[in-house]
This record gives sequence, structure tokens and C-alpha cells, in this order.
Amino acid sequence: MTKPSISREEIHRLSRLSPFELKSEFVRLAEHYQADRPGQKEKSTAHMLNAGRGNPNWICTGPREAMLALGHFALTESRRVWTADNLGGMPERIGIAARYDRFARSHPELPGIDLLSACLSLAVDRFDLDRDDLVHELADAAIGDNYPVPGRMLTAVEQIAAGYLRDELMDHRPPADRLDLFATEGGTAAMCYIFDSLVQNGLLHKGDRIALMVPVFTPYIEIPELDTYQFDVVRIEASSFAEAGVREWRYPTEEVAKLADPSIRLVCLVNPSNPPSLALSRRVTDQIRSIVESTNPGLIIVTDDVYGTFVDHFRSLAADLPRNTLLVYSYSKHYGCTGHRLGLIGLHRDNVVDDALAALPQAEKDRLAARYGRLSLDPGSIRFIDRLVADSRQVALNHTAGLSLPQQAQLALFSLFGLLPEGKAYKAKVQAIVHQRLELLLEGSGMKISQDPERAGYYVELDLLAEAERTSGAAFAAYLQTTYEPTEPLFRLAEQTGVVLLNGGGFDGPEWSVRVSLANLDDLDYLKIGHHLKAILDEYRAEWTATELR
Repeated sequence: MTKPSISREEIHRLSRLSPFELKSEFVRLAEHYQADRPGQKEKSTAHMLNAGRGNPNWICTGPREAMLALGHFALTESRRVWTADNLGGMPERIGIAARYDRFARSHPELPGIDLLSACLSLAVDRFDLDRDDLVHELADAAIGDNYPVPGRMLTAVEQIAAGYLRDELMDHRPPADRLDLFATEGGTAAMCYIFDSLVQNGLLHKGDRIALMVPVFTPYIEIPELDTYQFDVVRIEASSFAEAGVREWRYPTEEVAKLADPSIRLVCLVNPSNPPSLALSRRVTDQIRSIVESTNPGLIIVTDDVYGTFVDHFRSLAADLPRNTLLVYSYSKHYGCTGHRLGLIGLHRDNVVDDALAALPQAEKDRLAARYGRLSLDPGSIRFIDRLVADSRQVALNHTAGLSLPQQAQLALFSLFGLLPEGKAYKAKVQAIVHQRLELLLEGSGMKISQDPERAGYYVELDLLAEAERTSGAAFAAYLQTTYEPTEPLFRLAEQTGVVLLNGGGFDGPEWSVRVSLANLDDLDYLKIGHHLKAILDEYRAEWTATELR
């Protein structure tokens, strides 16, 4: 390998971009890296290894088949009501469950019908749902013939999703209080809606102090910097080391203690973290709980738990601090359904956000009464989670709010599948996939990471500078810092090996760290990536040794 063709100045300039925008430059280099090889007349991407994407290379097939079977039944119901060429009617509720049973018995060969029946039976038994109501809600949703009613989330679908979250994100030990949900267009929409509504409702103001537990998914870094918000951001850094040269990616007590400052109105975290991919420790959870109980009782917590299913017995802050926590969840990674855009915002019925709304000065209440006055004769009684729905549609379009109904039906089937034995077996499989890939990456690179039972393993963040110091001492690490830009290894990897990784500094991690997605390539590709990382460090070490011998 040799130095990349891009100058240090250009690398420095490009490194100001978001990691996901900088990735485009790495992809461009990776796509062209074979063109200069002798004997190759055309450029090829056959060997590009793009581990910068978080999109998994697996999908969950069973609930998708069940959804297709539901669609077949729903169209049968539509044609039962009205048949004229390509015209159908709206499914009727009365007797629909019995008609479904006849349909299932008469179509045993239909892929997904058995799983669909198992999902419906589970929903009725566990959530005490009326079977006609449930089957009608899902059949009507599958053909998408209505606006979402209620706009926040379909009634049965909300109960099913809440049960799924209680099992998967609260370790079967949820708080007694009811969890209300708002179905959103993926976790990304959930983030945008939360920031917007907190400001629209006067709970946060431009320039207010908030905290981020870093490293963290980049939108949580970039949104607060926008002109709309310009928040004063305090960083809670996962800066501890397990041993010399091996980052633990855990939050020291003194870092978490920053949250005790009552001027911090909001804290955002991804749990398990992105990129380090570790679930929050019990020590940190207990410390945050102690802070909330003592010095900062009004602290609003936004926890993004999209990777929670990759850790056994995962427990969200929404379970331990239900009054203070807004929960964000997405089905995208676990079920391989990023294109479906299935997300949730959860807020327990008794919460500090609604308390803060009730405590606003009268002038603010009057302003908000004017904002939401068209929705209710008593706008002050509108809870925050319902304000999220209204704000997501600029209030005026509240009557047409809500996630599309076919998406809500699929969300319900993913949730029910996750509660079945088949779903638990699927969960174990996808957990094993990412951990196998992590082992291969470490085998190829020879790098050392901390052993942690709370590791999700969907990503891994590797600190190249710490690894350099661990293997060759502080002088070698100092040489790298003096001689190269922190993202230089990523340009070198992309241009000369076709490997695309993301820069950890863009996630507010150490500047010399890199994020590797363990979800989107074949297993043995991670062994190759590990070898390339090792070769890069060996090359730097050889350059440094030559410099030292001069």
C-alpha cells in the first residue's frame, strides 16, 4: 500500500462532512480502486466491501409471508362486499373472524397462512382482543382503504406493539403504568418529531442546555446544531479503558455526574450504543436514576433502543425511569426492513413532559391553546404524545396523520412473530450472525476489544490510535497523530483495498476510531476487512520504523 492520492489538505477538508456524507467519497474511491490494476479494462466493484452501511443483509421472511396471506384474505373480503371488474368494497367487521377461519382452512397451501393464524390467536389470547375487531382492523389495514384512525396508531396494533416492547426492551418486567405509542416513519422520523415538538411546546428553547451520551448516532449530534435549535450541548463521554490500549466504551461515574446539573433539560442516548454497540450498564442506569430522584427530577431522557433486541435480557431506561423517558424504537435492523420505515415513539401515561406542559407560564399556555385550539375545545388537555402526532402534520393536517395502514399491519405481524417461539429462534440466529462476524474481524485484524456481556455486536468501534499504542507504544501513536489526518486510514483503505468504513470521530468518538457495521456483508468479508486493517497498521509501523532509523 501507498499513501492515498488525495492530499492531506483535501482529506482535512472532506473530514468536516458527516460520516454518512464522507462515506460517499470512500465509496467512490472503492468503486474505482481496481481500475488501475494491470489487465483490467473496465472498472469493477466486485471486491468493494462496504461496511459503512447499517442496513442488514438479512430479512425476516415469516412475518412478510403472513402479511401477504393477510392481503389475500383482505382482498377476498373486499370482493365479497362488491365485485365489479376491478372494483371491490371495504371489508365488513361482523363475522369476519369466522370467515377468516374458513379462508385459512380452505387455503392450507397459502404461504404464511399458518403463521398468520398463530399470530392472530396469540394476539387474542394475550391482549384480550375481540377477534372480529382484530381481524377487521388488520384486514382493513392491509388494503389501505382508510385514513389511519386513530391517527396516532391503530387500537389493536398499539396494544400488540406495546406488548412486544415490554418483552423485548423491558425484559418482561415493565412498569405498571400504561405505555402509549405513536407509530412513525422509522426511527429517523421519531427523532425529528421529538425535537420539533419539544421546541414547539416551549419545553426546550433555542440555546438551552442538553446532553448527549457519546459516541452517538450522528443525527443526535447534527440536529441540535441546526439554526432552529442551537442547543448548548454537554457531552457525556464513554472514555474509560478496560486496560492500556483497549477502550471499554463505558461511561465513567464523573461523566454521568454531569447530568446532575439541573440546567440540562434533556439527554439523548442510543442504547445499545452506536457505534460501540454496548447496552448501558446497570451502574450507569442506577446513577442516572439517582440523579433524577435527587438533583434533576425534570430531566427528559430520549433513549433510542433500536439495537436492544441484540442483547439478551436488555432493559431500557424507559423501564427503569418511565416518568422521564421518551422511547424511540425501530423494527428496521432486527427484522431487516429498513425500507418499510417502521418506528415507534413511546411515552408512559404518567410522565414529566406532561407535567412540564401543565407548569408552563400562562402566556405559553395561551400560545399553545391557539396552536392546538382547532383540535379540541380544551387544548390544554392534549397530551404531549398526541401533540407529537399533530405537530408531525403541521397541526392543520392532524386529521390525516398517522403511519400508513399497510405498514401498521406489517408492524403488528413483526411484533407478534417476535413473541412466538419462532420469533425467539430467529432472534438467536441474528444475534449469532453479528457475533460470528465480529470474531472473524478480530481474527483477521489481531485487534483486542474489551470482553463485555452487554455487547450487541451490530457494530464495533475500533480505536486505531489506541491499538497502535497497545502494540508499539506511545511514540508510534504520536507519530501517526503528527504525520497524518485521523481519517487518512479510511481513504487509504477505500482507494487501495475497496474497503469502506466510517470515521468514529463523526459520531463524537475518538478521532482515530473507525466504525465497522457487522450486519451487511458476508461472514468471511469481515476476515478480509480485518486483514486489510492489520496491513494498514503494519504499513504505518514500517514507515515509522524507517523514520526512527534515519
